[in-house]
Amino acid sequence: MIDLKQLREAPETFRDAVKHKNETADIDKILSLDERRRELLQEGDSLKHRRNIVSEEIGQKKKAGKDASDQIAAMQEVASKIKSIDAELKDVEDKLDALLLTVPNVPHETVPVGTDESANVEIRTWGAVSGFDFAPLNHTEIGAQLGLFDFERGAKISGTGFPLYTNLGAKLERALLNFMIDFHVEHHGYTEVMPPLLVNRDSMKNTGQLPKLEEDMYYIDSDDLFLIPTAEVPVTNIHKGEILKEDELPRKYVAFTPCFRREAGSHGRETRGFLRVHQFNKVEMVQMVRPEESYDVLETLTAHAEAILQALDLPYRVLALSTGDLSFAAAKCYDLEIWAPGEDRWLEVSSCSNFVDFQARRANIRFRRASTGHTEYVHTLNGSGVATARLLASLLEVHQTKDGSVELPGVLEPYLGTTTLQK
Repeated sequence: MIDLKQLREAPETFRDAVKHKNETADIDKILSLDERRRELLQEGDSLKHRRNIVSEEIGQKKKAGKDASDQIAAMQEVASKIKSIDAELKDVEDKLDALLLTVPNVPHETVPVGTDESANVEIRTWGAVSGFDFAPLNHTEIGAQLGLFDFERGAKISGTGFPLYTNLGAKLERALLNFMIDFHVEHHGYTEVMPPLLVNRDSMKNTGQLPKLEEDMYYIDSDDLFLIPTAEVPVTNIHKGEILKEDELPRKYVAFTPCFRREAGSHGRETRGFLRVHQFNKVEMVQMVRPEESYDVLETLTAHAEAILQALDLPYRVLALSTGDLSFAAAKCYDLEIWAPGEDRWLEVSSCSNFVDFQARRANIRFRRASTGHTEYVHTLNGSGVATARLLASLLEVHQTKDGSVELPGVLEPYLGTTTLQK
């Protein structure tokens, strides 16, 4: 949620945000409704003040045995006007609240301006994208040879986009998740949580998924609940409606959850295997911090995700997303893309975002500043640390060998019991 006062004072900033993020929010309509709301509040307050004064006069007249019928009749008319104003005020406020939910977060000044992902800027790379002395297989071919997963039977159970992991494929998935959770807890100081996988409408609205992305979500109509698209939703809402102490910040949480998304992307290569699925597993990092720290924390949080990729010896690059590729709720975001030689392309495996106070305003998450005693909104950040679907694809493709086996990094041996996947 944006700050209405800031919008009133600098409407062009928000018009630019709407334009650069390819959104359609009506800033002029919001300003018009806001003006009418303030007029109604002033008019209603004035009438209520007058009613209080006259009511006291009526009481005094009655005590003195005087006729107060004129004032009583006048106050009946005033009461009718107040009722009408209150009804219009509720209607205006409901419309205003609905429109405010369509206004995206304002991109940070360092975000590249562009219409789409073609304007994203490469910040850095890690690892060498080396060639093979043989034709590398893609992850679906490797998985089929080694019996790691069965996409056809997964589709038979649920439909396309719902993978079935088998044998060492299932164990490798668990190994990756446990490794990443332990790494973030032990090396980066996160607190592990295991949140619900179903959330209410308010929680989805607070993190910015609603109303914009409702059609992309799996929804249970009878209970008005949503399957989570990411652990960002339940974890960010842990402290909704709370006022934290300043010395309790930062709050740093890490969670593994399955994630569910109806949107399946483009056709062809993009939908093969793990490249884009309806259900996938992800380790998510969420932080709540003081406002003055959030952009430094974004760099640190991104480094936490990078550390996972480095430990798994996967070449990657970091992209600063342009305004046109930035999510509705984010003020700034870095994407991490890992190299997949079997696909001969980069695959997004993590997004690390700073939402500043956008989500905190919606969820009403504040902290009390020790030096002033005043409350302020926290800044929220999150990042994939990381998603396993495309991670698994890259891991198999990068570490495949000529004889058809896969030699995995040593960090997985304690979780998997081996570093070699073979027929």
